[in-house]
Amino acid sequence: MSGRQKALLGLLAVLLVALFVVAVGAGRDDSGDPGARYGFVDRLGALGGDRSAVDPATVSADCADETGRLAFSGSCLVRVADPGGLRTLVLRSTARFTVVAPAPGDADLTIRDEVEPAADGTGAVAKIAVDQATEVGLVCPGLGGCTVVVATS
Repeated sequence: MSGRQKALLGLLAVLLVALFVVAVGAGRDDSGDPGARYGFVDRLGALGGDRSAVDPATVSADCADETGRLAFSGSCLVRVADPGGLRTLVLRSTARFTVVAPAPGDADLTIRDEVEPAADGTGAVAKIAVDQATEVGLVCPGLGGCTVVVATS
């Protein structure tokens, strides 16, 4: 075996060990929070930059009050103007609510998520990926009303 072949074989071994370390380090034993990011994934996300939020001025709804808050009981249809690229629609509330939205891109899939307030008292937050003009449905469970705010983060 020539010196060049030995060097290539050594480089391949180092690469395989590095990939194994990354794979083991990125794994978790618990089921976790699908919305959370950990360790190596965080560092990769930082390289690509954060996805910017949808501008609240480009969001409209029949349930919007004069302050721009979405106040409704039952359901409300939120319309998002074309953001010109992949953006995140951030919805915040102090109470539980449900979001029904189409998946971004050409996927023929509708996502439904029940958003619960966090245990630390920060409220319920829904983050929806939007890449074109779309409509997002909000549902308020129970007989009471919901107030949801379109946020920038």
